[in-house]
Amino acid sequence: MVGDTGGLAKVTSAFANEMNKRGHTVSVIYADERSGDFFFPIDKGIKCYDVRLQNGKRIKYPLSLRLKREFYRLFSKQKARTVNSDFFSKYICPYIGEVVKKVNPDIIVSFTPGDSKQLILDLGFSKSIPIITMSHGNPEDYFEFYPVLSLEAVKLSDVNQVLLPSFKKVLEEHLPNNKIVTIGNVVPQFTNQVDLTIPKDVHKILFIGRLAKGHKRPHLLIEAFSKVADQFPNWIVELWGADENKAYKAQLELMIKQANLTDRILFKGVTRDVESVLLTGDIYAMMSSAEGFGLSMAEAMAKGLPVIACDTWLGVADMVQDGYNGILVKDNPTDIALGLEKLMENSELRSVLGRQAVDSMKRFAPDIVWSQWEDLLNNMITK
Repeated sequence: MVGDTGGLAKVTSAFANEMNKRGHTVSVIYADERSGDFFFPIDKGIKCYDVRLQNGKRIKYPLSLRLKREFYRLFSKQKARTVNSDFFSKYICPYIGEVVKKVNPDIIVSFTPGDSKQLILDLGFSKSIPIITMSHGNPEDYFEFYPVLSLEAVKLSDVNQVLLPSFKKVLEEHLPNNKIVTIGNVVPQFTNQVDLTIPKDVHKILFIGRLAKGHKRPHLLIEAFSKVADQFPNWIVELWGADENKAYKAQLELMIKQANLTDRILFKGVTRDVESVLLTGDIYAMMSSAEGFGLSMAEAMAKGLPVIACDTWLGVADMVQDGYNGILVKDNPTDIALGLEKLMENSELRSVLGRQAVDSMKRFAPDIVWSQWEDLLNNMITK
């Protein structure tokens, strides 16, 4: 949570703040490697417990376990995550138990299967407190990469929540007897959308996300734009997001330099004012290999930007309907370049897709999503 700009940290803070505003007593239990401020602030009145800070001492990840985890990671994500689970069970779980008993909650929303493993199997709280296990991505990953005991905790959860209909179908196939609900992430409903009909001297493609090679993949956008840049000299690309790896950032800078586009593909860093950034755009590019929801993309759509997204992850078609509110392409530079060209050369198409993108995000309006959550919580408590 400390300094974390990612979607999970954002959802955690938003969830806690909204339920607090609705009159519920909310406590946040988290485990951090450092002390400091949350990037996404938590409202006053919400008690936060860092369970890696125990009696004034921060619990460090032992070097022996760190080496063991990295060794296993070479061969199996599942085994590597099992090492993490072992660390939490031994060093963190007892303190989580103390905090939960102190808080004495009516219900627990567990943000990951790993958390549910500790709460249900290690601490046995499911016998006395209803537990909802959230999924922030494709639950198929549970059955490929998650430790066996985490999967067992998912099975034993009172309710499993997923973000998109495609994800619900996956979990139903594996766990037909579980109660599974679909509740999406909250997407802001902006009062002012982008006006794509206004003539501009310079048009802009936006990318917002961590500069992560295997996940967000901004290099694909750089390669694709390089193929069409000469055709559209009044277009630029802005890359917004935190650097994840210095070597990868240097690789991106070299790609841009070799394409002679240093004045047209720009690194902009991190912003706390995403809406203002979106207001300047004409196209939003989502190059991710996988997403749980694609929150930055959804916000761009709610702002009225047409989206070009790689059709590589389950759930993207729940968000982007090809030819209606955006364009779906294969994740190679040639297909991405063709999609960009289609949007860049046709201002009317951009406007139509952008307007329809706004309409398609209305089902994720804050009041709708938070009411779905509150209804679920209240129904489980009163059973």
